[in-house]
Amino acid sequence: MDYRTIGFTVEENVAVLTLRRPDKMNALNSEMRREIIDALGRGAQDARALVLTGEGRAFCSGQELGENGGMEKIDLGRVLREEYEPMLRAIYDCPVPTISAVNGPAAGAGANLALAADVVIATESASFLQAFTRIGLIPDAGGTYWLPRQVGMARAMGAALFAEPVTARQAADWGMIWEAVPDDAFAAHWKSRARKLAAGPTQAYAHVKTALRSSFENTLDVQLDLEAELQGKCGKTADFAEGVAAFLEKRPARYEGR
Repeated sequence: MDYRTIGFTVEENVAVLTLRRPDKMNALNSEMRREIIDALGRGAQDARALVLTGEGRAFCSGQELGENGGMEKIDLGRVLREEYEPMLRAIYDCPVPTISAVNGPAAGAGANLALAADVVIATESASFLQAFTRIGLIPDAGGTYWLPRQVGMARAMGAALFAEPVTARQAADWGMIWEAVPDDAFAAHWKSRARKLAAGPTQAYAHVKTALRSSFENTLDVQLDLEAELQGKCGKTADFAEGVAAFLEKRPARYEGR
């Protein structure tokens, strides 16, 4: 697929998917959602870490309100089921670690697109806005799922009801994101983070995601059984053997992701 609304590159085992509608603050439309889904599939196959970021002054302003003649003419339920859900599942289910590098404001569905990644790194000038009630809607694109788990019910409810921006620093303090980074260090920092994950034990990372996500629904006994199962799988990987050898030989490990 030739991309018109996004950029996609792979370098040093890091796939970078860049939202590229800067004149629209990278607002999401149907074409962009299709391209994101396609690029995520490519990134999962061709790289060992994947980064989602934006071009220009915004990360993503959410759904393009003027698409197809206006939001009031769109079947929102259909769009969420047929276009947003596959995009969000492609990020959430990605077998390699994912990073949202939030370079500026992330609003509405754009905020929740960012929060779908495994790790969110934001520049300090960025912000997160659950803008939905401003136009008579509820948070979607996974927002009602991510937020209570990340920040607790009280803060999730306040963010959704008041629809006020949460600064990157505040989001980091709340546990909504991993870290907020000074603007002048942002690009170099997220690239370094992505390269670190791309050089790590890829299968172990995938099992980490499975184990942590399962813990919300599992009892202690079920979770302990899952840990034993997944650890058994990790113990059979070449990366585990390399990690032990590197530790004993007092040298950096050279993981190949297998």
